[in-house]
Amino acid sequence: MPDSSLFKYLTASSIVTATCVLGLLYFGRDVLEPLALASILSLVLAPLIRTLRRVGLPQLPATLLSVLLAGTCVVGIGTILAFQLVAVTRDLPQYRAAIKSKVEKVREITERPFARLEAELSAVTPQFSPPPAPPVTVKRGTLTTPANQPLPVEVRAPRPTTRDALARLLSLVLGPIGEAGLVLVLLVFILLEHESLRDRAIRLAGQAEISRTVRALADATRGVSRFFLSQFIVNLTFGALIGAVLWAFGVPHALLWGALSGLMRFVPYLGIMAAGAMIAVFVAAIDPGWTMALSCLAVFVALELMVANVIEPKVYGHSSGLSPLAVIVSALFWGALWGPIGLLLSTPLTLCLVVAGRHVRALEPVTILLGEVPNVTTSQRFYQRVLSGDRHAIVEDARRYIQRHGFARYCDQVLLPGLVLAVAEQRGNQIDATQAENIRATIAGVATTLSPGYGAQGRNRRRQRVSLLDANVGAHLRKMREDKLGRWQGSLDVPSRSVVLCAGLGTERDDLLTELLVRALREVGIDARSIVIGAEQESPGPDSANLISTVFITYPVEATLEQWREATQDLHARLPNVLLVTIRLPFGEASVGQSLVEEHVDMVLRSFEESLAFVAPERGAQQAA
Repeated sequence: MPDSSLFKYLTASSIVTATCVLGLLYFGRDVLEPLALASILSLVLAPLIRTLRRVGLPQLPATLLSVLLAGTCVVGIGTILAFQLVAVTRDLPQYRAAIKSKVEKVREITERPFARLEAELSAVTPQFSPPPAPPVTVKRGTLTTPANQPLPVEVRAPRPTTRDALARLLSLVLGPIGEAGLVLVLLVFILLEHESLRDRAIRLAGQAEISRTVRALADATRGVSRFFLSQFIVNLTFGALIGAVLWAFGVPHALLWGALSGLMRFVPYLGIMAAGAMIAVFVAAIDPGWTMALSCLAVFVALELMVANVIEPKVYGHSSGLSPLAVIVSALFWGALWGPIGLLLSTPLTLCLVVAGRHVRALEPVTILLGEVPNVTTSQRFYQRVLSGDRHAIVEDARRYIQRHGFARYCDQVLLPGLVLAVAEQRGNQIDATQAENIRATIAGVATTLSPGYGAQGRNRRRQRVSLLDANVGAHLRKMREDKLGRWQGSLDVPSRSVVLCAGLGTERDDLLTELLVRALREVGIDARSIVIGAEQESPGPDSANLISTVFITYPVEATLEQWREATQDLHARLPNVLLVTIRLPFGEASVGQSLVEEHVDMVLRSFEESLAFVAPERGAQQAA
């Protein structure tokens, strides 16, 4: 696992640099806000421009036509919403009485318990107050006032003139219009200079970083464009559904509220809450009772929960690349820096930083902290949970994994690589005896729970202390299986060449590997059993050799190479008609070269999944699919 500790980035120079960047973002927001907004909009319009270029339009007409289409849509939607808002404003006076009545009812409901509590507390609490002092008055001309009371003074602002009112109105209107015009000009020039800007960025990165820079720019462009397209489709559908529901309930101006709901969803989390509150207040104002308001609010919340938790994860997929917590944190951060514009641009800006962190080492902490998927493999996550003893989370993740891919792939991709991490840290004396015991217990419990047919047995024995578990997890699992299936791990009255034998040398490593392989084979219906080579054990009979079709023997390591060679020679002599196979896993201890092993076995495989495909091709193909 590459070293990605955040502490290596906490140097004096990095802290000073980060502080300077934050200061630049805050004090330079007047310049950076329109530039960032124009850059994000250029990424949004980039797919449309590419489509028009494919049709045959040159760069300039395609850019101007794209901006014109986008501007027309924005102005058209804004005009329709403005007329709707004027109509709502015109109708508000007739709802004023209902609004006052509802407010009084809500206030009475909310204040009554506190007033009653205050009255009860006042009744049991003694009141002590000094007697009031007689007021001392003095005569000031013809006015008589208390001596310690100042004369009342009222300050009145001058009445605004028509010129002042017009100036204030123009400042309110021309401010947003001027900023929108600046963004539009920047957008056009950025789109026209798109290729030139990309070449300049590549040139600044240097000749040695061309491929990484091109990949980073492509990832950012593709990620932001795909995110906004997906978000636009989802929000448009959500707004249409809300408008249809409100129209069905008979709410006036349903089109306006549906459009506002869709638009407000572009603001992370806060926007949808504000839209729901406005709809609830408006419906409560037009309805004498509370039934319609509560019904509309319930439908609104239900649709939002369904869209946020069911629709968006499937539509977005990994298009955002941000974790849910990162979306909230980015909204708070950019909103505090740049206000409403920062809140609107928080997700795409953070997404660009996360994408850059995949290619720029200095921004790697941003990707680790805010990325949707942390830089941790499934095996590393498994080992971390094993160390923490979180067996429930391990089992739940494993069940979902096995349901899709099978137990054999789970061993290949998660369980065995995780155990390799444990072995490496144990050799480095980074694991104490208590942690090692917890690892053995967790591995045994997980393997027992996940194996078909052994879950109940494992649960019954969970609280029992088994001495074999302290030294050898594989032997413990084999003993549990023999207790359930019998001495020979199953009936001997089976068809000829239907049994697959998994053999090991009796070490802790071999016993665990053979036991996991047995359970992976049994999951797909193969009659797999295990033996310990060299151990004193009773023979099942002279005819038992005819029942075996294949023997899987563990791959040797340097320390047991000679013993392994003798074992293979003995197996060949006792089972001449049986295929002898070994599995060389692509991780673990330093193993023997494959050329030395191939002389003693019939085949060398590289995973548990290959072993399933070898002994049962049709079932192995199903597992791989």
